[in-house]
Amino acid sequence: MIQINVIGAGLAGCEAAYIAANNGIKVNLYEMKPTKKTPAHKNNNFAELVCSNSLKANRVDSAAGLLKEEMRQFSSLCLSAADSCAVAAGGALAVDREKFAEYITEKIKNHPNITVINEVVSKIPTDCVTVIATGPLTDGDLASDIAKLCDGGNLSFYDAAAPIVTKDSIDFSKVFYAARYDKGTADYINCPMNKEEYTAFYNELIKAEGAPLHEFDKAPNVYEGCMPIEILAKRGEDSIRFGPLKPVGLRDPRTDKRPWAVVQLRAENREGTLYNLVGFQTNLKFPEQKRVFSLITGLENAEFIRYGVMHRNSFINSPKLLNKDLSLKSDPNVFFAGQLSGVEGYMESAASGIIAGLNAVARIKGTTPVVLPNFTMIGALLNYITDETVTNFQPMGANFGIIPPLENHIRDKRERYMALSQRSLEFFKNKEL
Repeated sequence: MIQINVIGAGLAGCEAAYIAANNGIKVNLYEMKPTKKTPAHKNNNFAELVCSNSLKANRVDSAAGLLKEEMRQFSSLCLSAADSCAVAAGGALAVDREKFAEYITEKIKNHPNITVINEVVSKIPTDCVTVIATGPLTDGDLASDIAKLCDGGNLSFYDAAAPIVTKDSIDFSKVFYAARYDKGTADYINCPMNKEEYTAFYNELIKAEGAPLHEFDKAPNVYEGCMPIEILAKRGEDSIRFGPLKPVGLRDPRTDKRPWAVVQLRAENREGTLYNLVGFQTNLKFPEQKRVFSLITGLENAEFIRYGVMHRNSFINSPKLLNKDLSLKSDPNVFFAGQLSGVEGYMESAASGIIAGLNAVARIKGTTPVVLPNFTMIGALLNYITDETVTNFQPMGANFGIIPPLENHIRDKRERYMALSQRSLEFFKNKEL
């Protein structure tokens, strides 16, 4: 009997197994619990929510809401579970996490086409098409085998990411494009600060509150290039001004003088709709990042679509390694899904599991793979993690900044997001899935 192996019964693995099984394929679902648990997991159920019980906004004019609406087009198991055990959370979809996991576990274990195998997988099976969805704490022999499959150095074990803002939210009356010493093209957006502005920013940065780390998040040592900006700043008032905020080789065209300090923003995607804060890896709490980094010239009203993080996180270099259908370029019978593939968030992981599961089925049946257009939220997210032009890859969650803009720009953000959502949902309405 033709079958698919799915490794990992988190949100992504369960979605992949469930949709493949619903397409008439026999699935072996490997899950190491209860034999072994990661430090983050507490019970034996599948799809355990280890952090928040919120699945973010439900509004269709939000990135998280649009993602969910698209997942409903595929009869998502995770959304079915969420709807069955939702708790009051205003405009967000939040769940009773134990009932959520119980619901999914029951559906998986009682599906006639799914066989659950409780064992620790140390080597990727090669007997048939396989979906790997083992999550951000993948380690041990399996991590070593994945690293070999991913050409050695293309599996990361520590996530040090800088914040990302939308270009539309930057105040361009205060910033300027330039490259240091005018070398090359003027690719960077430069946020200049005078001494007074820098001092105010610096003082808030060094006293900002950091996020607590779990034991499994603590790295034995952190390279200088990944040093949190707030830790570097505490070495002295000029430490970051001679580091990532150095103004040398730059002149503000409005004053024709070199600023006291400069924060540089670098394009995050080829469309140039997202920019990251260069050198701003950080472990500050998210509200603190918003408060402190909004003191940077030109970012007073910046929209942060991803905050900086520093934590234990296994993920592959997907832009280099994966095809658009989430299969491995070096072995198209192997698919990746979930946070290991470079998506970030509960629903993002689940969505990638749906697409990986469908494409594993397509691989077996010899049918056309499912690759959604990048004006849909799922399509944009998976396009981002498989975009060969992305460098210094870091995980990404759902946001409107990765979706191509409308032909006619709408100034009002709420109206613009609704129009982007309607464009996506119109595609699903006319598409047979």
